[in-house]
Amino acid sequence: MSTAPYKNVSLLPQTNQLVGLYSIIRDKATARPDFIFYSDRIIRLLVEEGLNHLPVEKKDVLTHTGETFDGVGFLGKICGVSIVRAGESMEQGLRDCCRSVRIGKILIQRDEETALPKLFYEKLPEDIADRYVFLLDPMLATGGSAIMATDVLIKRGVKAERIFFLNLICSKEGIDKYHAAFPDVRIVTGALDKGLNEQKYLVPGLGDFGDRYYCI
Repeated sequence: MSTAPYKNVSLLPQTNQLVGLYSIIRDKATARPDFIFYSDRIIRLLVEEGLNHLPVEKKDVLTHTGETFDGVGFLGKICGVSIVRAGESMEQGLRDCCRSVRIGKILIQRDEETALPKLFYEKLPEDIADRYVFLLDPMLATGGSAIMATDVLIKRGVKAERIFFLNLICSKEGIDKYHAAFPDVRIVTGALDKGLNEQKYLVPGLGDFGDRYYCI
């Protein structure tokens, strides 16, 4: 894990491999099958990094050689919550790492009259307050949808320090706005972009993640 220049933000190590993966998905000439394949690789890395932050307890196990291995066991239960629809692209990466993981969904869309995010739908595990939650959304731009989704989780009894917000790309504006509302939520990301353009898209960004993953 790299140390990001912001508190409570975990940035994946900026290795040549990771930068190469981002070079592929940022390229507007990349076809949808390749965009999906290489995005999925990054998502898996984000999930693994999120799992690194979960608490463990000491656990000794007996190996086939009769020796004892000084290991650890994970504490607590987890679940994923995707912000529909782009966040659903990250569900399989979580399932690949955590078999039979529970996954909830939150649908937030822009209100046509106010242009502000509006909650339309939520379906969450009944015991979500007792779980560690991986909030899934590929992009953190303005932070509006993520803040509303996190507020839903908090109102359902989830403690902020038990929420991990996983995204592929974020901006300083998004981090500042999100952490102004929820400073105790850890953001796990793979890239910090330089900012937003006039249309509130991340730059250099990669375009509309949901469209490129599901449609184009």
